[in-house]
Order: sequence, then structure tokens, then C-alpha cells
Amino acid sequence: MAQTLQTTFGSASAGDPYIPTGGNGGYLAEHYDLSLDYRVATNRLNATAIITARALMRLDRFSLDFAGLSMEKVTVNGERASKVTHSARKLVISLATTIEAGAEFKVMVRYRGAPHAVRSNWGDVGWEELDDGVLVSGQPCGAASWFPCNDHPSNKASYRITIACESGYTVVSNGALSARSSRSGRTSWTFDVREPMATYLATVLIGRYRRRDLAAAPVAHSLYFPARLATRVGTDFARLTEMIAFFADRFGPYPFASYSVVVTDDELEIPLEAHGLAVFGSNHVDGNHGSDRLIAHELAHQWYGNSLTVARWQDIWLQEGFACYAEWLWEEQRGGRTVDQLAALHRGKVQALPRDIVVGDPGPHDMFDDRVYKRGALALHAIRKSLGDDAFFAALRAYTADRRHGHVSTDDFVEFFAEHTGSRVIGGFVARWVQQTALPSL
Repeated sequence: MAQTLQTTFGSASAGDPYIPTGGNGGYLAEHYDLSLDYRVATNRLNATAIITARALMRLDRFSLDFAGLSMEKVTVNGERASKVTHSARKLVISLATTIEAGAEFKVMVRYRGAPHAVRSNWGDVGWEELDDGVLVSGQPCGAASWFPCNDHPSNKASYRITIACESGYTVVSNGALSARSSRSGRTSWTFDVREPMATYLATVLIGRYRRRDLAAAPVAHSLYFPARLATRVGTDFARLTEMIAFFADRFGPYPFASYSVVVTDDELEIPLEAHGLAVFGSNHVDGNHGSDRLIAHELAHQWYGNSLTVARWQDIWLQEGFACYAEWLWEEQRGGRTVDQLAALHRGKVQALPRDIVVGDPGPHDMFDDRVYKRGALALHAIRKSLGDDAFFAALRAYTADRRHGHVSTDDFVEFFAEHTGSRVIGGFVARWVQQTALPSL
């Protein structure tokens, strides 16, 4: 008797305990082509997503993260899905024709609705209406609020993002602006992201912005801001060119083709990083360099977080610890307190806080806790003091070059630094500062 082949379906989770319902199994998304037609005045979106993916197993069913919008049509390789189930956070697609392991396939999802942020353990994340425009903040699980996706940082992909809206607005998104056209009072903007990008770093920003190009070297960088904030923005970001050059010297070449900063007319609780850009609120510009620390932090994420991305959220100290350490490096560079002084100061502050989390695995509720940031930075400073500046920064530059546009983990970091420097103490420093609750001395 002939043996019956068993068809399979991908898991509806990436298996990350920090976001147990986030991401999906059975395939990897390789490219997203998003076409968004948006009405700012009424917050109405009509959109089509074409996702190019590759099966990791034999599939007769798989899922996408998708929240808050209405699905109109789904096809796979041009063929209508045999069944589509849409729950609060998932689009489950049953196939009319089985996809074999290793095969490339294309998913088309046509959808519409009034996009809005989705609730999470970290507040509302995703698509957010501003007073007069839009902001998307996807970290860690908000990408599904505006496009169907495999919403987990372990699956990075290239993108084409096209957004059409009323012509009075400027649109900013990730990657290079490759096309723009206007017709009947509406303008269409197309952006291409050629490097692999995590879903949470994809963004759309719509507002009545002016653009100011600052410099073409060491990488092209620009500011977008409301006209009323022109003077303050000009002062506060006057050192951005110098900052990019300084971090490129310490960390290695800037990892993308350009860098943009968007200052919204609205106030924001915190600045936000995205692939190739950062977003600040009007409250973060005072015309007196009051946010230099935050500007340094978000810029550093282009290396640590956006190019070198954690494959699981428990390792987030590798992103936030580096960005925090960049703040200290910049303050010293500008003639302020030294990194030694700042490390001692913040160790004292951490010592006054409860020692009840392991920053290398803080748990989902504490992954953005300030102790993750500060103890992560302190771990890096301890390693630097042990190795010396020349060896430490040479290892950093090698690390960002070798893992460029890829994924990192704590074990990977320890192994790389130990092998590159020949030092046997790296694992011990990481164990004491990152993997234990007790607070070491400097």
C-alpha cells in the first residue's frame, strides 16, 4: 500500500516566551511589497501587501500576524486560499495547493480599515494618529497593526513601501525614496529597503514637515520638522554630523545608506528608533542641546539593534546596553563627564534599586527596565577596562562588520569577543554583570 504523505502547518508563534503569540513558524518572509492608500483626514487605509516567503517545511497551512484591520482577499501564488481565518491577532491561511519545503511562494493580502495601535504588555504599540499626521512605533509587536507580517525580529526581510496620501503632507519611511508622483491632490511616495530589516523597525511618518539636508558625509543625513520648531531643531541637531563621524570611528562604518531624524509636532513620551531613522517629539527639542543624550542613544541603535538585531527579546541588553554606553562615550567626547565618572555614577544608582532581575533574561515585563540599559552599559565598560581601549574598540568594529545586518545573542557576543581578543575573561564579565542579580564592583 502506498504511504500517505503527511502535510504540515507552520506554528502560529515564533516560540519567543517574551511574546508567545508573536511571529510564526514554517516559513521565513524574504521581502514585503506594501502599497498603502491612506486618508489622513479620516484615518482610512486601503492597502495591499505582497509577501515573498520561503517554506521551511512542507506547508498546507501557515499564519501571519495581523491586527485591527479587515482582510478582503488572500491569494498564494496567484491562487485563492482554500480557507482564511482571521482572529484578533492572526491571519491563518489554508492552502489549496501544498507548498514544498524550500520553495519560494508569494502571498497577496488586500485589506482596509482604520489603523490603530494594538494593546500589549508595554502599552499601545503600532500605528498611531497624531494631531495632524501619523507615527508608527512598532517595538516590540506593533507591526501587525498596519501590515500582515511575520512579526518577530528573528525574521528580517527587504521592503518596498509605497504610501499615497493628501499632497499637503510629507511622508517619511525606511530606506531610500525611489519614486514620488502627484495627481489629483494626492502624492505617492515609494521607499526601498534593500538591507534586511526587522518588522518592528518598519515605520511610516506623515506630517507637515520641512526637510533640511545636513551633510553627505560620513553618510547622507537629513532633518524633518515642523516649521515652528526650525530654530530649536537647528540648534539641537547641529552636532549630528560630528556625532555620526565619532560613532563611525568607535563602532565601524555607519551601516545604512542614509540617516534621517523626524521631529513631530506632537509631544512623545520617549524618542523612537527605526531602520535608518529616529523620531523625536516636540518636547525633545529645547534649542539648548537638552536631548544630546537621547540623540546619541537613538543614533547608536543604527548599529546595535537595527543592523545587529537580537534574535530573541531576552537578549535586548545587547541593543540597549550599547545605546546607553554610546550616551556616555558622547558626553566624554564633548568635554563633559568621563565614561569612568558616568559608570561610577550609574552603578551607584543601580545599587539603590532592587536587585531582582537578571538583565540577560529580564522577563517580558522588565525588558525595557532602566537596569537592563545601565547594567548592560556597565558590562561593556568593565570589558573595556579589562581589554584596554585599542583592543576593545577594535573588537567592536570587527563585531559590527562581521554581524552586519544579521542577528546576535549573548552567547554569540561572548564567543566573538573572546576569540577576537584572545581574552578568557569576557564570559566572566558578562556572567557577573548580565547573568546574575548581584551587582559587581567596578
